Amino acid sequence: MKLIVGLGNPDKEYEGTYHNIGFWLVDKFSDEYGLDFTKNECRAKTCSFYLTKEKIILAKPQTYMNLSGQSVLELKQKYKLKNSDIYVLVDDIDLPLGKVRIRHEGSGGTHNGLRNIVSLIGQDFNRIKMGIGRDDRFENLADFVLSKIPKDKQVVLEQSAQEVIDILHQELGE
Repeated sequence: MKLIVGLGNPDKEYEGTYHNIGFWLVDKFSDEYGLDFTKNECRAKTCSFYLTKEKIILAKPQTYMNLSGQSVLELKQKYKLKNSDIYVLVDDIDLPLGKVRIRHEGSGGTHNGLRNIVSLIGQDFNRIKMGIGRDDRFENLADFVLSKIPKDKQVVLEQSAQEVIDILHQELGE
């Protein structure tokens, strides 16, 4: 069994923002399988499917970004998962726009959602990060990550989304 978690904030006002890239990516992955997030469990909206006899659970925590670890911990415990079975999809301000990186362990870095997960389950889980770069027009980091993604940046991120999906397929043995 594998758990794929997209990080984001649940309210409509956050749709289309940099900080909701994790939600957007897990939505894109779920679309490939015609899935909708209709189940509410462990403080998350979830859906699941089977891939080569292995159950895959997709989740979007509803705890807000900075408390995402609460939902991840509850899902981990409910399904008796090892950290190596968990994949977190997340934005990364420290990577250039559209750059994709997978890490199998590490700190939470500057990302409060990842920091919260690390504090609750440890560092040895998988994360797939999509770079959002930095924007010097914003003095406050929170203002930038919670801003709407401009159309020209959306084009770059859309191209990189397929790379994330390809990594997931490879990691899941497809």
